[in-house]
Amino acid sequence: MNPGHGSAGERLADAVDARLPVHDGPGRLLRKAFPDHWSFLLGEIALYSLIALVLTGVWLTFFFTPEMSEVVYHGSYVPLRGQLMSRAFDSTLHISFDIRGGLLMRQAHHWAALVFVAAVGVHLLRIFFTGAFRRPREMNWVIGVTLLVLALAEGFAGYSLPDDLLSGTGLRIAQGIMLSIPVAGTYVSMFAFGALFPGHDIVPRLYSLHILLLPGALIALLTVHLILVFYLKHTHWRGPRRRNSNAVGKPLYPQFTASSLGLSLTVSGVLVLLAGVAQINPVWVYGPYRPDQASTGSQPDWYVGFLEGSLRLVPPWETNLAGHTLMWNVLLPAVVLPGVLFLVLYAYPFVEQRLTGEWRQEQHFCDRPRERPVRTGLGAAGITFYAVLLLAGGNDVIAQSFRISVNALTWIFRISLVVAPVLALFLTRALCRALLHAEQERLTEGEETGEVRQTLAGGYESGHRPVTSFRPGAPRQPLSPPDHPPGSRTGTPARQHPEPEPRSR
Repeated sequence: MNPGHGSAGERLADAVDARLPVHDGPGRLLRKAFPDHWSFLLGEIALYSLIALVLTGVWLTFFFTPEMSEVVYHGSYVPLRGQLMSRAFDSTLHISFDIRGGLLMRQAHHWAALVFVAAVGVHLLRIFFTGAFRRPREMNWVIGVTLLVLALAEGFAGYSLPDDLLSGTGLRIAQGIMLSIPVAGTYVSMFAFGALFPGHDIVPRLYSLHILLLPGALIALLTVHLILVFYLKHTHWRGPRRRNSNAVGKPLYPQFTASSLGLSLTVSGVLVLLAGVAQINPVWVYGPYRPDQASTGSQPDWYVGFLEGSLRLVPPWETNLAGHTLMWNVLLPAVVLPGVLFLVLYAYPFVEQRLTGEWRQEQHFCDRPRERPVRTGLGAAGITFYAVLLLAGGNDVIAQSFRISVNALTWIFRISLVVAPVLALFLTRALCRALLHAEQERLTEGEETGEVRQTLAGGYESGHRPVTSFRPGAPRQPLSPPDHPPGSRTGTPARQHPEPEPRSR
């Protein structure tokens, strides 16, 4: 129908919608394309874990008492009856043994926290290895790394609230880290604890952080993150009908909504199942915190285990300077190392794009890890570095389990911390280049049929057929001659495709 022949109301609606998409706004939103590859579900797992965290956390606030004043325990757990403990620990035992469903909710909350941090970390790895942090998504990467930092802080605050012997040992270590900061360390410790360790203020302060400030920051950043995801659209794999200017996938409604709802129910079910069958953080076994005791074989939650490992690996280095003692064995592994680690994570997208020149245009295609041997090798080196530190955090348990010397194991981890990441870098880079070469050879010569025939010259050769099956993002034709080496800076073979088109929304 010609708009010029419509009613005045229709012409006005068309004119308004052409400038402000009021009428078709919901329609465009419902038609927004979402990728259907499994790797894009990692961010959704983090979202639904956070929702489970909020729901179970709200329930727990009705019964938890964030106070450090001492009481005598008279609850249902017989081994601790008659012992002095803080009201925080007493209320934790009350939730676990006297509230119907309390232990299930406590454990579901703890499992949701572990899954949330893990999902955020793996989601960031997916973004890193596929290059989804490049223009125009640099700020979303910065927000994601900030979410990881806040998730670590939120987890540590919640882990410390029960005031049991295990979490109290962790708080004591945290205070030692604060004191290692030159000049300002004592002031930082007094500001956090409100008095000499342990004081009576740390649990109420952590409680305020855990239920109000940190969750508010997490939810606010997550909201901004999701808005940017909708506005900038998702990256997608290369393939037929896929360009740098469009987004291919299933629409938000009904396909993506149905699958996402199913995933949310699955995540919730798995968390409840874990809470029911897999015991976690049995605080009654550790007992209430006492400053003159430390729990044997204590291990923190996995996401801060790398800090524990770094503290155990650095030799006892100290420097006396102008009447001040610098504790390098605490300052370097617990303050400098995590600071440098997250600084590298924040800066990496900008540094890589400057080195490769990709900051000049928008990138909406996902890289396959093998197409970026250098970046993939650096990622493998970082994961190896983290894994060595995580294992070193349990060197005493490993030594006792395998009947080996703790000192010998510590030296093994110290050497591995330097050597293993370098080996991982070169091995991963070589593997990526070998996979690229094998893939190009397969595209050039075709797939083997399994048939062997004799040639006229008397030799034998295998039959080949054209390649018909491709993985997501895999090329449909040889990227370059098989003997063409990858680029020295990016590690990416030169693609034979037109220049990316400008993005249009």
